Amino acid sequence: MNERMHPSRNGNDSARPQNPGTRERNVSQVLDSNALDHTDGEGKPIPVTIPIALCDHVTVVYTTRLGGVSTGDYASCNVGGRGGDDPVSVGANRSALARQLHARISLVSQVHSGIAADADLFSDNAAYGYDFSGGAHGDRGPAPAVKADGQVSARAGVALGMFAADCLPVLLADPQAGVIAAAHCGRKGLQAGILANTIGMMRSKGARTDSIVATLGPRICGDCYEVGSDIADEFDSQFPGTYTLTTYGGPGIDIAQAALQELHRAGVDHIVDSRGRIDAATQYLDHDEELSALCQADGEASPVLGQRVQDMKNSLCTVENPLWYSHRRAALAHKSHEGRLLAFIVRED
Repeated sequence: MNERMHPSRNGNDSARPQNPGTRERNVSQVLDSNALDHTDGEGKPIPVTIPIALCDHVTVVYTTRLGGVSTGDYASCNVGGRGGDDPVSVGANRSALARQLHARISLVSQVHSGIAADADLFSDNAAYGYDFSGGAHGDRGPAPAVKADGQVSARAGVALGMFAADCLPVLLADPQAGVIAAAHCGRKGLQAGILANTIGMMRSKGARTDSIVATLGPRICGDCYEVGSDIADEFDSQFPGTYTLTTYGGPGIDIAQAALQELHRAGVDHIVDSRGRIDAATQYLDHDEELSALCQADGEASPVLGQRVQDMKNSLCTVENPLWYSHRRAALAHKSHEGRLLAFIVRED
């Protein structure tokens, strides 16, 4: 029987572990995640994250909605600071993640651009690391803003983060050169060349495109990303084959396919598929008490977690999978705000 890997709490590779330190476990042996502690020794919630081993000494980590202190429509592990959530809650969630990652978190102000920033120029200005997101900054007031949609670093122990709630995070590493990068790939950013520019900055730090490994994180899928015919036609003209017909009946686009085209065009052909790990994590949490309560309260789709999982076609889709925050899903529920997840990439010390 195949071994499956599971989400992470407490900084290791097993969420709500029955045997702490076990790296992999057969899914059939995972019986009740709710019977295990969801808080640390100080009673603080432990964020549920999903780690992906990208390459030697480099890990990608996706945060979920679970294991934080935010409330209401932001519940519970919201890490976005520009949506109106309590800054103290946002800061607490980010600090908990930094402890779990054993790394300093690096954040920028994402503006749907083609701009990549050199994160090695950043210095500590927050309890959890380098916050240049321009949003909530714990109890220290607004964070300064560095407007960019890509980050690149040659430093170990720094977790480059990209916010998302439908846009696509792409995480990249050259393990030989010790260079990592994170890119925020929304429709406009892809059209502005964010991936090419981010890879270009990686190369300026010594990375080789034929050594770069990449993975694509949670995002809205082509079946859900309805944009209208003019936008779909324009996008498809730049990224042929990305035009879709959505489940809502209108034209849409597939931003993941566009990103893959850009990666291949830049010479990056080593792609790690995150979906198997996300499938396993979703299956592992399909009876989770906190996730079930969020589904009952959020009013964004079926209130029954099991029904949402049954209806889901693509576990990476932020609209379909209740593990993720989704702007589109919240908008369909006529909400004015929602939380954000973070996709991290970190190189070990």
